[in-house]
Amino acid sequence: MGQLHELIRQRVAEDKYIIGQHASERLEERGIMEWQAVAGLESGKLLREKPDDVPNPAIEVEEVLPDGTEIKAVWSYVAYNDVAKLVTVHFFDE
Repeated sequence: MGQLHELIRQRVAEDKYIIGQHASERLEERGIMEWQAVAGLESGKLLREKPDDVPNPAIEVEEVLPDGTEIKAVWSYVAYNDVAKLVTVHFFDE
């Protein structure tokens, strides 16, 4: 597990996270509840760390929804607020 992944997981576990506007819109479009994306991070599979992403370093995580559907969630770390941010979610077939 990567260092950035662990940092983001810790912030989410501490309820130190925000949901970006884009992510909120994508969740609604795809019929995914916010709590599902948040809960899925804990057991999600790290696909990629992108520590050089701008404006914030990010990770891509494969998460499984309660109904078994797999999604990719992009989370970032916002250092100036010391919070994790859900950037977007999408289905793998999109």
